[in-house]
Amino acid sequence: MSAGRPMILVKLGGSVLTDKARLRTPRRTTIVRLGKELAGASESLVVVHGAGSYGHILARRHRLHERFLGKDQLLAGARVQRDVKALDMLVLDALLKAGLAPVSLPPSALLTMDDGRVADFASKPFLDYVVMGLTPVTFGDVVRDRTRGLAICSGDVLMLELARAFHPTRAIFVADVDGLYTADPKRVRTARRLESVAAEDLDAIDFTPASTADVTGSIEGKVRRMIEIAAHAGETLIVNGNVKNRLRDAVRGRPVAGTHVVGRR
Repeated sequence: MSAGRPMILVKLGGSVLTDKARLRTPRRTTIVRLGKELAGASESLVVVHGAGSYGHILARRHRLHERFLGKDQLLAGARVQRDVKALDMLVLDALLKAGLAPVSLPPSALLTMDDGRVADFASKPFLDYVVMGLTPVTFGDVVRDRTRGLAICSGDVLMLELARAFHPTRAIFVADVDGLYTADPKRVRTARRLESVAAEDLDAIDFTPASTADVTGSIEGKVRRMIEIAAHAGETLIVNGNVKNRLRDAVRGRPVAGTHVVGRR
């Protein structure tokens, strides 16, 4: 970390927090459990969470991940911003109940894009809150875009920006599977979990998804971004948030089933 303070970055995937097929449908029991598991972290935390069914369904319906198509998108963008904040409140409540002191940092107030790429990101508030002993929480959101008007900023993009700024000891991605596989295990029953993955391994992986890709990009694109993140973190791993205590063990630095992501150094 830039200030020499140990930090763990955690991305809670939208597929773990919500039923991604049903609009604004949270997995409340899972959210509460994950909050408790995060409270056992051995270092300061910064938490990023996906939008799940609070963001992707409406964003896809109104094509918010594409170019600006008209004024109807402004209303849709406002609705998505409102909805992802509602999910964020559930995450904050879970962290509060677990004994952490979370503070919400919406990307729409901190980040600007230009044609879908990050143009400006204010990382200092995250550090300021961590130093105070608070737990910053941010999330996938609709943000300003200098070219398109509005754009989607995914939780994975936020993880990369935060990793670049703070060089965490660990970057943990909480998914709804046990890690990265040779193919989507929801589609191919014989898919094999990879203990580790690096850029040179990607050509051998079948990235065909079991369902329609979300508005934040393909699975392959997400993994490539994880590899970028791994170049800035001491350790980067993917764990299954649906298995009790996997996240707890990961934030404590214990051995855990999952996939280690190896970055280019």
